[in-house]
Amino acid sequence: MEANGDTSACNGYSDKQRKDVRVWCDGCYDMVHFGHANSLRQAKALGDKVIVGIHTDEEITKHKGPPVFTEEERVKMVKGIKWVDEVVLGAPYVTTLKVLDQNNCDFCVHGDDITMTAEGVDTYHLVKSANRYKEVKRTAGVSTTDLVGRMLLLTRNHFRQGSAEYDIEKEGSSNMGQESAAKSRGPVVVSSCRLPKRSYSSVMAKSPNPGDKIVYVAGAFDLFHVGHLDFLEKAKKLGDYLIVGLHTDPVVNSYKGSNYPIMNLHERVLSVLACKFVNEVVIGAPYCVTEELLEHFKIDVVCHGRTPIALENGKIDPYAVPKTRAIFELIDSGNEMTTERIVERIISHRLEYERRNQAKEKKEIEAFEALQRQKQTQKAG
Repeated sequence: MEANGDTSACNGYSDKQRKDVRVWCDGCYDMVHFGHANSLRQAKALGDKVIVGIHTDEEITKHKGPPVFTEEERVKMVKGIKWVDEVVLGAPYVTTLKVLDQNNCDFCVHGDDITMTAEGVDTYHLVKSANRYKEVKRTAGVSTTDLVGRMLLLTRNHFRQGSAEYDIEKEGSSNMGQESAAKSRGPVVVSSCRLPKRSYSSVMAKSPNPGDKIVYVAGAFDLFHVGHLDFLEKAKKLGDYLIVGLHTDPVVNSYKGSNYPIMNLHERVLSVLACKFVNEVVIGAPYCVTEELLEHFKIDVVCHGRTPIALENGKIDPYAVPKTRAIFELIDSGNEMTTERIVERIISHRLEYERRNQAKEKKEIEAFEALQRQKQTQKAG
């Protein structure tokens, strides 16, 4: 099947009559991160509509171990990804032809990593044998298992230090940037602006339209979660175009302390960019919202959530300028989730998640070795 080719002529349809190519993706989608989003972006490029099936808590616990987030939280996060058209809760752990047909999907898409049941069965063997399976490249360097491991260790070796921290426009955007959303959001533009003391880069899907009311928010947005999602949805409703400023790792560490952020700047940029409410991201935004920043981006409203606002150097209100201009607003998202609460969930169930990670790694290694042996046998024969 040529998902993106011109199939209208051979099917006897005009462009307007052509049937939408519906793509099925499924999974746990626990602790949704930019790796999940990138997979869904690639799936979108293979068709017209992306339908995401999400496993229940019971199914995940049976085959993989207890999920970090609830069904409701996982569904909300997936719905918040800009390349998703529909979400179905209760997808079977082993993808069947029946579930594809019930949801009018042409084929299933998954990353090139190994996924198995508790019994060691390939969860996609049925759709593979029916030739209704397509594979996309898995995003290297991130997984739910990896993020859980970071929280259990609270290690800082995931930080990117020094000038390398700002290489997003060269490296990060290539994953979900210039390639991004060819069918859904148009080209992504990386631009730079030079303000006093620093140069900043921003990544956008499109420029604001003339007359758009521009809303600005800033923060760490670490381990992008449902609390962030609800906050950004509320912020977007205050205008037409939402810009998110992301603080650098050292700045986040200065006001969060411990070994925060869990995700580095590179990872946080990609996570926020995948949110359907966000139009533009400012990379390495200043902690204090300055006159120059407001003027350059033509910002009409500056928002902050109900979390405490740390003073810069213990003295300076970072929102003093927008407050003076009377364009500052506090938003109550109605969601109590924070990055710290996620870490608390992980730590409180430390042994369960450690066992889950170890069991998953063991199964994947065994499956990979078996696949290699099979290839060697075929080659010898």
